Amino acid sequence: MKVADILGLLGGLALFLYGMQMMSSGLEAAAGNRMKRILERLTSNRLLGVAVGAGITAVIQSSSATTVMVVGFVNSGMMTLRQAVWIIMGANVGTTITGQLIALDVGALAPLFAFCGVTLVVFMKRAVFHHYGQIVAGLGILFIGMEMMSSSMMPLRDSEAFVSLMTRFGNPLLGILAGALFTAVIQSSSASVGILQALADSGLIGLPSAVYVLFGQNIGTCITAVLASIGTGRNAKRTTVIHLLFNLIGTGIFTVVCMTFPLTQFIEALTPGSPAAQIANMHTLFNVATTLLLLPLGTWLAKLAVRILPEHVSEDAALQKLLYIKPVEASPEYQMGNSAIAINGVWRELGRMADMARGNVEQSFLAVLDGDSRRLAEVERTEEYIDYLNKEISKYISRIIVYEANERDSMTISAFFKISGNLERIGDHAVNICEYTKLLEEKRISFSEQARGEIAQMKEVSLRAIGLLRELDGVSVERLSEISAFEQKMDDMTLAFRQNQIRRMHEGVCSDEACILYSEMLTDFERIGDHILNIGQELASAGFPR
Repeated sequence: MKVADILGLLGGLALFLYGMQMMSSGLEAAAGNRMKRILERLTSNRLLGVAVGAGITAVIQSSSATTVMVVGFVNSGMMTLRQAVWIIMGANVGTTITGQLIALDVGALAPLFAFCGVTLVVFMKRAVFHHYGQIVAGLGILFIGMEMMSSSMMPLRDSEAFVSLMTRFGNPLLGILAGALFTAVIQSSSASVGILQALADSGLIGLPSAVYVLFGQNIGTCITAVLASIGTGRNAKRTTVIHLLFNLIGTGIFTVVCMTFPLTQFIEALTPGSPAAQIANMHTLFNVATTLLLLPLGTWLAKLAVRILPEHVSEDAALQKLLYIKPVEASPEYQMGNSAIAINGVWRELGRMADMARGNVEQSFLAVLDGDSRRLAEVERTEEYIDYLNKEISKYISRIIVYEANERDSMTISAFFKISGNLERIGDHAVNICEYTKLLEEKRISFSEQARGEIAQMKEVSLRAIGLLRELDGVSVERLSEISAFEQKMDDMTLAFRQNQIRRMHEGVCSDEACILYSEMLTDFERIGDHILNIGQELASAGFPR
């Protein structure tokens, strides 16, 4: 094999993988956060779930990309483990379309696909046509790469050493290991199956040996999802276990069948003159039959994954951590479906921040009413957690917004960045209020009954306003106008309470120290309302929730 052939093989593989990445990016940009709503509606039914998984994988030509997307959906709470089972099964069926297209010699039309796709990208002004152009051009580039790989491997027919190596794959164990290892390295079963078809077309490997390599390729493709699950929650890791179990069970069954029954002869007889079609048909049979066999057992697979990866009983609930997004250091490269994953994950993390901020506001006002500083330590610990979440969410957003191609989703992510900062500031004002208790104790300051009644009103209105933000999840955007009304009410209360304070000063009911603290508290109360309004305005401008 000459240097030019090796370069052609590498170049063809590069084009093949880049074509798949283009299709994935195009679908992500076109669908954006709508992927979430599509999956929510269709994955409740197992047959529809399988169809969705197969359809998405057929479009992007990569079961690995679909499975990685599902891992992210499960980790962010958008999808349950049982729903993920059906998508994974469908992904394994959908990935067989690549081999069938190669066997049908659709590659002859590859330049036309590439030309049409590039035309849409270059000459059309609307962004949606650019996204569709990426999908079509990616398909063309994929098959151009496949043709380059096939041509580059033709000279290997004359290499006795390579032919001898291929014949050894007739040993089931060696064939499965070789297929799994090679697919794990290039992280694409579609590419590795395509290369196997090219070898078969070149006469370098027959179907009796190729089947075991093919089964191993189905196992090797799981490595991408395994890598994507690093740093995720327990359920996301279980998703990769389900993917691995599916392919291990299928490989075990089909290995036994091929060793005891003339299945390969039957497949060869269907298309006697086309080795590529034989491999494509075996690949399709493997995944369709395994899906039909395991479809009634999908719930059992989910339970088995939970048994294999049980919950950590010793996990420290007080440990600062992200639950729905990954730390930036653990985040993989941007994958298909990440727009929906990112938006849903950040929204849920912001919900945690809002709950913590609301809890701190409540505890701080109660501490002032009780004149007791013992709540301060807990409030400060919660504030540290809020600061941690704000920092990690901001880092995560600054990373993902670079990759966001969907304009509407980009606006939503930008709004989340500002919302996180405003929630952190609400937490700061809560700490300010709670810290006043130290002065109340040190200087033995007490508020009048009227002032205590006003503080109780400030607490109730603040909690209702922050609570309204949490109630907006899944509700019409028009309700955001209620936030503006609450903010105006908080401004009016601040003005009225200041006037009451001045009257109490004239009457000599309020001491100098108490007046200063009360005035500072009113400022914090008013600022809390301002930050709540800022959050509402950001949600309205981004058109979220939706």
